[in-house]
Amino acid sequence: MSTAFHSNPAAAQAANKAAAEDQRKMHVVVVGHVDHGKSTFVGRLLNDTDSLPNGKIEQVRKNCAAEGMEFEYAFLLDALIEEQEQNITIDTTRIFFRTQQRAYAIIDAPGHKEFLKNMVTGAASASAALLLIDAKEGVMDQSRRHAFLLSLLGVKQLVVLVNKMDLVEHSQATYEKIRTEYAAFLKSLGLTAVHFIPIAAKHGENIVQRSAKMPWWTGPTVTEALDAFRHEDDLTGLPLRLPVSDIYRFDHRRIVAGRVEAGAIRPGDELIFQPGGRRSTVRTFEDWPGPSREVVGTGGSASVTLSEQIFVERGQVAAHPSNQPRVGREFRARIFWLGKEPLVPNKTYKLRLLTQNVEAVIAKIEKITDASTLESIQANSVPRDSICEVIVRTTRPVAFDLHHECAITGRFALEEAGRIHGGGIILDARKEQDVREGKVTAAERSARSGHAPAVLWFTGLSGSGKSTIAELVERRLFDAGRQVFRVDGDDLRTALNRDLGFSAADRAESVRRASAVAGLFANAGHISLVTLIAPLAADRAKARAALSNHAFIEVFVDAPLDVCEQRDVKGLYAKARRGEIAEFTGISSPYEAPESPEVHIRTDKLTTDQAVDLVLDALDKVLRSKAEDWEV
Repeated sequence: MSTAFHSNPAAAQAANKAAAEDQRKMHVVVVGHVDHGKSTFVGRLLNDTDSLPNGKIEQVRKNCAAEGMEFEYAFLLDALIEEQEQNITIDTTRIFFRTQQRAYAIIDAPGHKEFLKNMVTGAASASAALLLIDAKEGVMDQSRRHAFLLSLLGVKQLVVLVNKMDLVEHSQATYEKIRTEYAAFLKSLGLTAVHFIPIAAKHGENIVQRSAKMPWWTGPTVTEALDAFRHEDDLTGLPLRLPVSDIYRFDHRRIVAGRVEAGAIRPGDELIFQPGGRRSTVRTFEDWPGPSREVVGTGGSASVTLSEQIFVERGQVAAHPSNQPRVGREFRARIFWLGKEPLVPNKTYKLRLLTQNVEAVIAKIEKITDASTLESIQANSVPRDSICEVIVRTTRPVAFDLHHECAITGRFALEEAGRIHGGGIILDARKEQDVREGKVTAAERSARSGHAPAVLWFTGLSGSGKSTIAELVERRLFDAGRQVFRVDGDDLRTALNRDLGFSAADRAESVRRASAVAGLFANAGHISLVTLIAPLAADRAKARAALSNHAFIEVFVDAPLDVCEQRDVKGLYAKARRGEIAEFTGISSPYEAPESPEVHIRTDKLTTDQAVDLVLDALDKVLRSKAEDWEV
């Protein structure tokens, strides 16, 4: 296993220095509807605060002249982004500027997906936000969505910039209309803008210098408002929250590593790791090179050894015993859903909270709100670009805080198929009596699997193609994330059915045992695929009856006897015709074809892919109808 230490002392010292300097910067996220002037504003802000590299504006003006284009301040940002891709001048996710009072870092998260990724990783734990609204266009859908995402990020210091005031003749009435409308919207999200500042970014009005064209505005400029903000990046005063990111073994030491998301940690501190509740004391910090630190505060990386070697794993959260995070499997949350497919109850999603990564379902949808109009929606699922309040249930306990207690440990993301589709904040913990106890129900198993159980019974002559089709169906279902298991007749005969022959009674018992095994897997929430000749209709009818609690699909894999004989690579049919195998189905023992199977496949006329599609289509219809009856 690799260690957590730099092999290059100089590189390590430079990284530590850069991290310390970055920690002192005030992080600001700048957002706004497309074409509301964000790039122009950022370019003008960099220029007017003298934060541009030497010669940059002259270079951009020269390039514009050469191209016959009018210079725009937005081009400054474009030029910096181009350099960013070459690792020159600016950081890959942040743009730096400075006022006379302090240094700032602008977090650039232009789209919803970038917002959510930053929310999960903590990269956008900004102290403040600037949100731009075009004075001429007014409040747009993205203006509302971005405000909600800011609430998910836990940003409490917000300034709204009413931009392009020059396009509305610097009208105070227009400004007041936007301020009144948007302030009411923010209030519904629990946000309050410290200021609504009228600006014209193109002309630099009210950014650094006060505008003579808006004498009615007596509030601060943008930089004055920023400088008045509190620096909230440092959460050292909060209770300790140290999510474990990895465990390293180095020499004889076992080192617990993670980033301090809140609070501070010192040698000698007693820690409790949740979930789990195991306790130990910090013995040492493992820092190299240089002397060990006396304390690691918020934002710092901590690698510690413990006085007692307890079992600790990635995902657990270290805290002081006197002020621990909550631990549970259920909580009420507000989610902003961006997935193409609706957010549905009882479907399994991946929940990411700090370094915890667990499966979860939406146990109940309490409220759905359209993010654009704030109107309530009556639906059984949450459509794209909607806000909802739900009950989230995880498959195992997680450590968390309520969002108002600690924003970074009170927010999470929902992921499906490796993609983040939604983000949420935790509003309330569920009381223990609200969490179900006792016997695990079939509906709960379905919720965990993400689908109802079912039994697909493949019957047909030897050589008809049962196993081939069933194997491909199993593969397709497994790759799609379904819980599936195949019960093959040949496997059963070498294990469970070794005592059975080929008499009518033994065949009936073989079918009974196969149906019992399939039922056990179906009871566990699986889709069971049974491949068994089961030649007698009466035996198959008994199997259907025994499995009546589950969706049952009989798949008749049909091929003419001569075709089956041609496919017989083992030569079983030839042996049966020579009398070497007694009671062989189709030769010396009858096969009663199903009269009305759910799926009838003629493998002498269909391709294998067509056959698999027929089975999956039938299964899909059954599962969709069953899903309507799920109740957790």
